[in-house]
Amino acid sequence: MGFSRKTRDALMGYAFLSPALIMIYIFAIIPILLSLFYAFTDYYLLWPDDIHWIGFDNFRYMMERGDEVRQVIWNTIRFALMVIPLQLGTALGLALLIAKPRKLTLFYRIAFFSPVVLSLVVVSILGLQLVAPEGLINSMIVQFGGSPVDFLGNTRTAMLTIVVLSAWQGAGFQMLILLAGLQNINTALYEAAEMDGANRFKQFLHVTLPGLRPTMTFVLIITTIGALKLMVQPMVMTGGGPLGSTRTIVLYIYQEGFVKRDVGYASAVALIFTIFVGAITLIQRRLMREED
Repeated sequence: MGFSRKTRDALMGYAFLSPALIMIYIFAIIPILLSLFYAFTDYYLLWPDDIHWIGFDNFRYMMERGDEVRQVIWNTIRFALMVIPLQLGTALGLALLIAKPRKLTLFYRIAFFSPVVLSLVVVSILGLQLVAPEGLINSMIVQFGGSPVDFLGNTRTAMLTIVVLSAWQGAGFQMLILLAGLQNINTALYEAAEMDGANRFKQFLHVTLPGLRPTMTFVLIITTIGALKLMVQPMVMTGGGPLGSTRTIVLYIYQEGFVKRDVGYASAVALIFTIFVGAITLIQRRLMREED
């Protein structure tokens, strides 16, 4: 007895989805479940066969290292608070700049988006060369009569340097999403606003921003999650220094789990971090929904 057409279509769909589902299962679901299990064990990377269930000891140990944990949490929040408005503002400005067809518009789109396709390691090494004591930026400062600045060796400027570099690298991706949102706004709204005497700034406030609200919600959420997952830039550029001022939660998890090989403790920190990111995302969605 043959299958019905609906059943055959469903089986065909699952057949096409199966490679992706298998990859998700192997590289996402299994690691998440293992991390959840390891968070309650004393798993040490060099002794994979000697694992003991220790309950909430890893979380108590986390509380005992309160100053260290609070510092990496604050560094992560501080980075997010600085990079999110800078990156979104830059992306929105670039999207508005290239929204209308002009000469070289295609060139500008490619140029603004090109940093996104570079790996974070390459971007970090490039930034490291630019802000080095004898790098391009310090050479320009000296040319104008100033003194070289130790951008990455100073606790006041190290995080700011990483913020600027990260915003430059990621703004192109948000720019494309916002550009798509701008193109979906009905042009008749701008014509009506212009007939009512609204200038460009008022059109931006009363037409562009409300029209971009759903897009901005999505961009804000993905930018926040990306900011909270910061690791590569400080790992390559500062190693978390100076004095731990650029060590973020994800870098802390990496150092504890793979450098110190304490996978159990690192998994416990990762579990708390996952809950934290999930809570932030839900709060953002709820606030944006209430504004709507």
